Amino acid sequence: MPLPDQHDPEHLEAALAHVDHALRHGNIARGAARGLVYSIMETLGVLVGDPALPDQVRAGYEGLQETARELRARLESHEPPAR
Repeated sequence: MPLPDQHDPEHLEAALAHVDHALRHGNIARGAARGLVYSIMETLGVLVGDPALPDQVRAGYEGLQETARELRARLESHEPPAR
């Protein structure tokens, strides 16, 4: 499936927010959340590595990568979710 001409990070941002919300409210198992965050991080890595990606869009994806790293670190440290 070809990528659209316009890059829109909103769907990935929404995915991270959804996983975070589900985790904070106990609606998702930690292992499932880790798997989803890992997949999102892999996708972001591929997008950021695209040499044709405009710098402004790359910066947005890099910000999402940092958010995903923070969520992954919280999951790996077994830190209770913030409410």
